[in-house]
Amino acid sequence: MTLYEAQKGNSYRIEGLSVEPDITRRLQALGLNDGTVVNVLNRKKHGALIIQVRGTRLALGKHISSHISVKGMKIF
Repeated sequence: MTLYEAQKGNSYRIEGLSVEPDITRRLQALGLNDGTVVNVLNRKKHGALIIQVRGTRLALGKHISSHISVKGMKIF
């Protein structure tokens, strides 16, 4: 599943980035690496997604979030 398909209020683990190399490097510098847990905080109009990663809020557009593979986290 992609981050774009993620549901608001849930946590996900990043499994891979498949965007352009420059964007991939920038996202990794912001902490979006394989295995990192992100929380989906909000969805905006036109596909923008607000996430929290390592205590920082980020806004990602549809083009980027639809190319980030994630896996849902089970909460016990």
